[in-house]
Amino acid sequence: MRQTIRYTLIFLSIVLAMSGCTVQKNPVSGNNRLMAYDWEQEIEIGRSVDKEIVAQYGLYDDEEVTTYVAELSEKILAESHMRREDTEPKFKETEFFFKVLDSPVVNAFALPGGYVYFTRGLMAHLNNEAQLSVVIGHEIGHVAARHASQRAFQQQLGQIAVIGGSVLGQELLGLPGGSIMDLSSQAAQLIFLSYGRDAERESDRLGVEYAARTGYEASEGAAFFTSLKRISEQSGQSIPTMLSTHPDPGEREQTIPKLAQNWEEKGYQQTEKNRERYLEILDGMIFGENPRNGFFRDNLFLHPDLAFQFPVPAGWQTINQPQQVVLVSPNEDAVAIFTIDSEASSPQQSVQEIISQEGITVNSQQASQTSSGLPGYSADVTITQEQGRLRAIIHALEYEERIYRFINYTSAGQFETYGETLRSVPLGFSELTDPEILNIEPVRIQLVEADRTDQFKNFLPDQHPMDITPEDVAILNQVSMEDQIEQGTKIKLPVQ
Repeated sequence: MRQTIRYTLIFLSIVLAMSGCTVQKNPVSGNNRLMAYDWEQEIEIGRSVDKEIVAQYGLYDDEEVTTYVAELSEKILAESHMRREDTEPKFKETEFFFKVLDSPVVNAFALPGGYVYFTRGLMAHLNNEAQLSVVIGHEIGHVAARHASQRAFQQQLGQIAVIGGSVLGQELLGLPGGSIMDLSSQAAQLIFLSYGRDAERESDRLGVEYAARTGYEASEGAAFFTSLKRISEQSGQSIPTMLSTHPDPGEREQTIPKLAQNWEEKGYQQTEKNRERYLEILDGMIFGENPRNGFFRDNLFLHPDLAFQFPVPAGWQTINQPQQVVLVSPNEDAVAIFTIDSEASSPQQSVQEIISQEGITVNSQQASQTSSGLPGYSADVTITQEQGRLRAIIHALEYEERIYRFINYTSAGQFETYGETLRSVPLGFSELTDPEILNIEPVRIQLVEADRTDQFKNFLPDQHPMDITPEDVAILNQVSMEDQIEQGTKIKLPVQ
């Protein structure tokens, strides 16, 4: 009887999971299979989440770079399964959107329905158009093979959790990572989706195929995977790149040239690298964090454009994004979130907007001011949720006709440990007056032509800006410090 009940429950759970799924065609294989969404739903998901991605991370403000990436991506797309003669109209007529995000992280990802993103950090670490074409093809491959919809169906069967790379995740205070990142849960799931190695290998194959069919030397893609391995080794840990949950980069260094060779044997000549053109696009591109958007130094967050600063507790992790700054305690059990409140007209209104929400009990609230005398309003509250109680300090202040708000919290049981720290961060907010910081400029890539044949290390300046190391510059150029650089070769150097 127990076995009968057990199998009945398993059967019912599968039926319930499958009730939200649909049999759909895979444009790559041409086969029908169960997926979580139909194609129209995938397009709508991509359109909806795209708005959040752009708002959260920002687009790189360079029309030449934007146009270049879009035009190259359309060339690769034309050779994909989305644009072939026998492709169904609903796939063939789907518009794709290719965007460059203003982020130093080496990353690329795609949303369902044709939304593809590359960071300027990724672009900086590529050396030619052929390498970028393989990355573009890889991301188009995820969309064409409908990997997100397939994976979502698998999750409905309870096989694997979706969130794989959220900064905080559900382990911290019982809140979903999307809440901390100011993204919807759907957006967070799609960004941090771990497809599985089979899907990644398929996208690798498709990336090489699409690049090779376009005429690019697809084997060049292997050099980029070498760079990723070096970046990972340099950081001493796994990094949040587009390949952090993918097959080992070392494996891909070996397989990508073989895949490219297979397409050459099929008659596809792969002669294009376009190194010169690509490096021209990179010349002047911002490299690393843009300090004009705020940066961390000496336990302070400094924002030159808005001329303010506030303290960062020693040892806390830091996250700086266009819409918020997040500080995380070393044990990941306390958080401070800083934002601009563009809706409130006063600090009190900004705080009241938060504390009036259901599930929040106000312990105290009062007018306040920072240590530098800026007017504000603060509240000490308890937040009750299913996973337990949180204790938070909500503090808003007015500076230069803007309302800034801190939401700082920990579990109720940890408040005695963190309470003073959570209060001190907003109280330390003050005007930034250091002229050196106020006038700081971002690091940019500058192309320098080697005036002789020599080892790469001998072309490097004695000092590098913004904590950039010589090894960072070598990785940026896909060379080692001892490699011989031929006279006339263009070198990428970060300058400030």
